[in-house]
Amino acid sequence: MTDLAERVRAAVGRVADPELRRPLSELDMVRGVTAEGGDVRVQIALTIVGCPAADRIESDVRRAAESVPGVDAVALEIGVMTPAERQALTERLRGGAARVMPFGPDSLTRVVAVTSGKGGVGKSTVTANLAVALAQRGLKVGLVDADVHGFSIPALLGLARGGEIAQPTQLDDLMLPPVAHGGKAISIGMFLQRGQGGRLGAVAWRGPMLHRTVQQFLTDVYFGDLDVLLLDMPPGTGDVAISVGQLLPHAEVLVVTTPQAAASDVAARSGLVARQTGQRVIGVVENMTAMTLPDGTTLDLFGSGGGAEVARTLSEGQDIEVPVLAAIPLSPALRIAADAGEPVVVAAPSDPAASAIAGLAAAIASQPRGLTGRRLPVAPS
Repeated sequence: MTDLAERVRAAVGRVADPELRRPLSELDMVRGVTAEGGDVRVQIALTIVGCPAADRIESDVRRAAESVPGVDAVALEIGVMTPAERQALTERLRGGAARVMPFGPDSLTRVVAVTSGKGGVGKSTVTANLAVALAQRGLKVGLVDADVHGFSIPALLGLARGGEIAQPTQLDDLMLPPVAHGGKAISIGMFLQRGQGGRLGAVAWRGPMLHRTVQQFLTDVYFGDLDVLLLDMPPGTGDVAISVGQLLPHAEVLVVTTPQAAASDVAARSGLVARQTGQRVIGVVENMTAMTLPDGTTLDLFGSGGGAEVARTLSEGQDIEVPVLAAIPLSPALRIAADAGEPVVVAAPSDPAASAIAGLAAAIASQPRGLTGRRLPVAPS
């Protein structure tokens, strides 16, 4: 191989697959590079036929090759991995282990389940925006839409546009989740077929199916190395909450409530039930708090004090008090952004609600992690 071809291969190898977020050289996707004078030919193997990231990979590879001094023209040959190559890649991504849930007690990924006692308190909107706000801080974030019956994460993240919902890429028995605003997300809505009238079918599953779905999202979806995995939990303390407690007993819990007593009373129960499985409640978010009107007055549509009451209830008998980590005001911008499929922390970052969510992300990112009982990937020399 000529010196130019070697330099081009190195440059192309540093290009990251947008779904796997690893360099092409690590994924064995660079099949060959040849050079004649300043004319360079690069051969790339995509993971599957119809890879949704094909255009992005092709443009990034071309740009990387053209940036190498001495290159006059670049010709790309795009192929597809053989079944054997794909199987070898899948095994490498799994770390040699088959169908093992990577977010167990020994994982260094921080798992945060966002819960609420009842529906309609804005839990999913908070979760989606929190995921994006954490990604904006440079963290690697994954999001599991565990609200199987009432999924809304794809729409909130802009993964449902033009009547179509982005789908994960199937890599043998692994699923590569779509990427939105720097984070990866998976939802049952990505797998449902549209019926009469173009509407997605309803999910009418009971406990065993719900457990299997959550387990598969945690086991067969390849998120890669994550700093934080968020779970958008369904409201209440039903089957999914029990399953997550069994699968992720070490998870941290963030409780979302509105200020009114009817919501806060039930929200506290979700935190208490999570604690019974060994999960740790890290804080409370009070959503839909008072908003400031143009004339300077405030509107307490849902009253006040609910978040503090939930925090007080969950702090009883604990060595460490449960804090109210954020108070997110009612916000037209938040509602408009949610309907448009663009998180408010992106669409209107100066909005009071967006600022409150950014503060929530900062508070969570700055909290110390509990590593008691976890095996760290280090060994004495």
